[in-house]
Amino acid sequence: MTNVRWGILGAGWIVQQATGAALRSADGASLQVVAARDLSRAESVGAARAVTDYHAVIEADDVDAIYIALSNEAHLPWIMAAMESGKHVVCEKPLTLSPQDTRSAFDAAERAGVLLVEAVWSRWHPRIERIVDLARRGDIGEIENFLGTFTCPEVTPGNYRLEVARGGGALFDVGIYPLHVLAACLPNTAFRPSSVERHEQDGVDLTTRATLEWEHGRASIAGSFEMPESQRLVIGGSKATVTIDDDQAFTSWKAPTVLTIGSRTETFEPVDAYQRMFEAVTARIQGLDAWVMPREESERVADLVSLIHEWQT
Repeated sequence: MTNVRWGILGAGWIVQQATGAALRSADGASLQVVAARDLSRAESVGAARAVTDYHAVIEADDVDAIYIALSNEAHLPWIMAAMESGKHVVCEKPLTLSPQDTRSAFDAAERAGVLLVEAVWSRWHPRIERIVDLARRGDIGEIENFLGTFTCPEVTPGNYRLEVARGGGALFDVGIYPLHVLAACLPNTAFRPSSVERHEQDGVDLTTRATLEWEHGRASIAGSFEMPESQRLVIGGSKATVTIDDDQAFTSWKAPTVLTIGSRTETFEPVDAYQRMFEAVTARIQGLDAWVMPREESERVADLVSLIHEWQT
């Protein structure tokens, strides 16, 4: 089967440290070109060629799919431009900065006949996949409480995550991870915020804590750039509680992991969930049956982020 030929827009930290190598190693994929404002950074990713012009990537005849790893405010315009050129797209989270734009992007993908996938890489980790499966099958019973936190102590000054105009903020960057697991575990549930606490600086949330309720339960979500390092996930069901205790609930990478389900534990071999994500998208582009995160989940999380951002007492 012919390889899917990939291009990358952006060569920042995540591409340098993880996704560039994951895409190079992905079965069925070949990395043709990387574009970055700094040519030396683009060259360091290890594609067949490097350029400084994003348009040169989306217009390239030898590129079938684009991975977008730019700052948040740049996602939508480059998603649209890539799809207008007939390219499939994987874009870093958050896919866009509003529910309306997220829906518009998926509608455009359907019109263009291309695949659009939000790169919430943790959803391809076998441990998270197992949690979602347990929840959806009812193996842990009715979910009554959910705790998901992703906090870290600081963001380097000058980073776009601290700029409101560039889609910065802790909720978009790290709080979105537990929201994706919540939405996946309860796919047909209507959530309503009951409390939201924010600490902001220059219009950007450095910390957001939110309580979401539904008919039979409650979720506590926290995302922060100023709290101690913590990634917690606890899901309490009427039959069992699922717990991740290793403080890498959403970012476990190439390391063995453990999941506690009631009184027993399950172990998982080290994996690169970034690579699994690219392999799944590549397989879908090739016409094979592989799971990719559906538009419905991306749209639901975009709605939740908007509800939390707009919540008032």
